[in-house]
Amino acid sequence: MFDKVLIANRGEIALRIHRACREMGIKTVAVHSTADADAMHVRLADESVCIGPPSAKESYLNIPAILSAASITGADAIHPGIGFMAENAQFADMVIEHGFAWIGPTPEHIRVMGDKVSAKKTVIARGLPCVPGSDGPVDSFETAAAVADKIQYPVLIKAAAGGGGKGMKVAFSKEELREAYQLARGEARAAFGNDEVYLEKYLANPRHIEVQLLGDHHGNVVHFGERDCSIQRRHQKVVEEAPSPALNAEEREKVGSLAARTAKLLGYRGVGTMEFLYEDGQFYFIEMNTRLQIEHTITEMITGVDLVREQIRVATGAPLGYTQQDIRFHGHSIECRINAEHPETFLPSPGQVKQYHAPGGLGVRVDSALYDGYRIPPHYDSMIAKLIVHGNTRNECLMRLRRALEEFVITGVDTSIPLHQRIIAEPDFINGDYDIKWMEGWMKRLQEG
Repeated sequence: MFDKVLIANRGEIALRIHRACREMGIKTVAVHSTADADAMHVRLADESVCIGPPSAKESYLNIPAILSAASITGADAIHPGIGFMAENAQFADMVIEHGFAWIGPTPEHIRVMGDKVSAKKTVIARGLPCVPGSDGPVDSFETAAAVADKIQYPVLIKAAAGGGGKGMKVAFSKEELREAYQLARGEARAAFGNDEVYLEKYLANPRHIEVQLLGDHHGNVVHFGERDCSIQRRHQKVVEEAPSPALNAEEREKVGSLAARTAKLLGYRGVGTMEFLYEDGQFYFIEMNTRLQIEHTITEMITGVDLVREQIRVATGAPLGYTQQDIRFHGHSIECRINAEHPETFLPSPGQVKQYHAPGGLGVRVDSALYDGYRIPPHYDSMIAKLIVHGNTRNECLMRLRRALEEFVITGVDTSIPLHQRIIAEPDFINGDYDIKWMEGWMKRLQEG
């Protein structure tokens, strides 16, 4: 087991990793920018090192500074958390080359699955179904138009190195494709430094289903069921739940087994998530996230498994110690991502938290690094808390979530709590009748009156 782990991240996920380490008897090192000097994970860690000014590029993305911090503190391993360096294969390579353990999948898996084109080719070769589309990047409008004619409109143009909706455009005709193709390449270049794009058939009303996976160094892979992440705004997840209200037992077993089988054929190790679009009883692979997911919490609630603890264990070379048959599912869980932003305009709202009171009670969990008086910096992602609720049934879970949102108090800044209250009160959400386009359609109807 590791003696000391450096956590190369910030906010609630850094605190989440710290807690798992402490429960395993592992000391922690927090790295932070000058803007995060008073952050909760910095206060609680055994040691902390300032690695740069507020800009993420000069701090949380500063590889030499992170490696230097690990060296001077005598850390055994580095946990990248979520975002920042979590899916940076070069960083993983350098961590290993400098003699530290990397708490994550192999750099090669990060590299292959991080490029959506190579990821699709890799899983198709292992029998996983994908959305019809181009065989690789399309390097001209003429090539894109030929692919679109073959798979038929509408089509979705996606950045090969993308994520979070950046470099993603829809075209319903050849005329629209011309403009969308150029816009997608421009966005991809600006966001990722890589303007390669590819085409997929645009599905009408799919749901976003993802499967949580874990593999060890000995060829063992298990899945922990699926999550439904279809409540999205601009391709960003807002509410997630597990299990999906749209799947029956046969479909649930099918997608879990497909994902686990593919990960095993890949020799995958560590935690990872395979994401699918689901429509008319069919699953289509879209990407694999080679890291911990923000919404891993709801999977923990329905399985009772600490995924961060397991992630650290397998990074030491330890075997899983259980089989797929040992994984048991209980009840239902929903997560709301609470952001420091206006609930209607979505404008960021950094500033000082005057009051903070987290809800409690049976089946209620809050992952957050907030406290009274904490000043939310303007330099990073606006997510400030995750409210996770569990119930024996989906209805019990919904009632508990409603109560927990009523109890949640954050003053001094705008938050998305009122937005979540409105979403979970909608009949479509209560009935589980929604897809990835539902939220934006709902918001448009609200604006129209």
